[in-house]
Amino acid sequence: MILSAESVYKYYNGEAILRDVNFTIEDKERIGLIGVNGCGKSTLLRIIIGEELCDKTSDGKGSISISNNRTFGILKQNSGLDSEETIINEMRKPFKKLLEVKERMTQLEAMMTELSGAELEDAGAEYSSLSSFFEAQDGYRIDVRISTVLNGMGFPQNMLDRKVSSLSGGEKTRLALSKLLIESPDLLILDEPTNHLDVKTLRWLEDYLKSYKGAILVVSHDRYFLDKTVEKIFEIENTRLTSYKGNYTVFVNLKKMSVARQAKEYELQQKEIAKLEDYIARNKVRASSANMAKSRQHMLDRIERVEKPQEDVKPPKIKLEYDIVPPKDLLNVEGCELAVGEGATRKIIADDISFRIRRGEKVAFVGPNGAGKTSILKLIQGIIGHEKGRVSWTANVKLAYFEQEHAYLRPQLSSFEEVQDRYPTMSELMIRKHLASVLITGEDVFKPISVLSGGERAKLCFCLMALKRGNVLILDEPTNHLDLNTMEVLEEALVEYDGTIILVSHDRYLLSKVADRIVEIDEGKLESFAGGYTFYSDEKEKRRELAEREKLARKEEERKRDSEQRSYRSKEQRAQAAKKRQLIAQLEKEIEQLEGQISRLEELITTEEYANDYEKMSAGCLELENMKNQLDEKLTLWASEAE
Repeated sequence: MILSAESVYKYYNGEAILRDVNFTIEDKERIGLIGVNGCGKSTLLRIIIGEELCDKTSDGKGSISISNNRTFGILKQNSGLDSEETIINEMRKPFKKLLEVKERMTQLEAMMTELSGAELEDAGAEYSSLSSFFEAQDGYRIDVRISTVLNGMGFPQNMLDRKVSSLSGGEKTRLALSKLLIESPDLLILDEPTNHLDVKTLRWLEDYLKSYKGAILVVSHDRYFLDKTVEKIFEIENTRLTSYKGNYTVFVNLKKMSVARQAKEYELQQKEIAKLEDYIARNKVRASSANMAKSRQHMLDRIERVEKPQEDVKPPKIKLEYDIVPPKDLLNVEGCELAVGEGATRKIIADDISFRIRRGEKVAFVGPNGAGKTSILKLIQGIIGHEKGRVSWTANVKLAYFEQEHAYLRPQLSSFEEVQDRYPTMSELMIRKHLASVLITGEDVFKPISVLSGGERAKLCFCLMALKRGNVLILDEPTNHLDLNTMEVLEEALVEYDGTIILVSHDRYLLSKVADRIVEIDEGKLESFAGGYTFYSDEKEKRRELAEREKLARKEEERKRDSEQRSYRSKEQRAQAAKKRQLIAQLEKEIEQLEGQISRLEELITTEEYANDYEKMSAGCLELENMKNQLDEKLTLWASEAE
């Protein structure tokens, strides 16, 4: 067992957030933690990692216990990195101790050729100890492990020397996740890990987590991701945590059955209670039946009450409408340069962006992170400029923009003030009504935006978007931070909306439901697919299969050509080739023998026999140096002949 929670309670201002929470996390378990926004998921994570304490019960219970020598790591929604470090140096930080050991081993190797006597003995013993530790900690595979994770998370070799400060928000999140995966804690805690991941990276992460050696606790609203990565669901609902065995799809079915069973049991019990109460009321005052009434009262008191099933959480209401119908030819982008940054940091992503959008289309831009999807949304709104090309909107266009970082919200204002400032003539009653439609109610309307959760800020943005009544919606990752109920409401609202939608999203489910055209941007080029996400995905798979077949065909053609060339070689060429193969085989045999001799001698000079004999140690070190020189010569010759 890695962790256990017993009778965990948490109150804020006298209101229960968590009540009597009990669970354990065993080795290698994969658990999904779900629940509506504000239900207490983040609070529970903070209690687990020790950032908050749980409240003790009246009898002193209430604790989170982590087994001895167990480690945990957490990816928060806003993980911090050292902005002045390079990507590769940031990734090497988890191996700081091992890298210091490696550096010390290198120093000792140089020192041992010059030392003698007791000093040589001490150096040899230290080297032996450090070498064993370094090998046991898999130190020789540090670079391989870092390269594997960075490549899978979308960081190519040519990016590794870039500073963290130059990365986008999504790239920083991916780097923080990469670093956490490299650290490999016993319990890996992931808070919304799929935010900012493109489809390719998401698939890699799903495969990587399947083989992860530790336990995983993940908070996510991505139904596809949960189905692929977890085998148990913890749901927090109405302050209590319930555990379900299985992935998300299994959980949905199990919960439906559980709620139906509880409703039936509750209904039957209420009928039985009503009968007993009726009998007691009619007979407790009659002398002839008073004892029977007391007996029924005892039966009633002993009944263990079945809780009434909670009604489904009320979902928000999102209704998107507009007043003015624009012309059919809505947007024309011709030959635009797409760039990010300013001055010396300005980087051109694409130098010839061109596309058209017609009224009523629902267009989704997809592509790898950093390809320029968000930049396109900012380009067409004039948020970022362009030194060449043209962006032309038709008349009567009214834009409503959902920005993924919610940067246009002012954190010092409350939700009420944000709406009031934009719509000063709107009455207080109407402002409250619109905020209530997205479940921002009561005193919450006066909370500073800075203290709202990501999901609450997103709902406020949807409220503002609905109030704007735009005939063109521009949406950048709208489902980030949303709970499942709100996702479904948003999807339905976007499907019903008959205006124009320009969308960027990594949410495969949302894309398949909403988009009727996919535009892919990759390596500065745009390609349009006149169909929804399923059509696009199928088309890409066909192309991958075709490319693979063509690659195999080329290899087969090359093999045939090589075979034909070999068949026409002269006897002399074949004899020379045979002689070369013999030389290579002989070199490989000699290299193997030398490597074995070096390994045995390295073990030998760390023994007490050598450590206590200066002459033996000196001779051994000299012989080892000669062997290594011979090995280098033979490796160089082998490489030359093999080439």
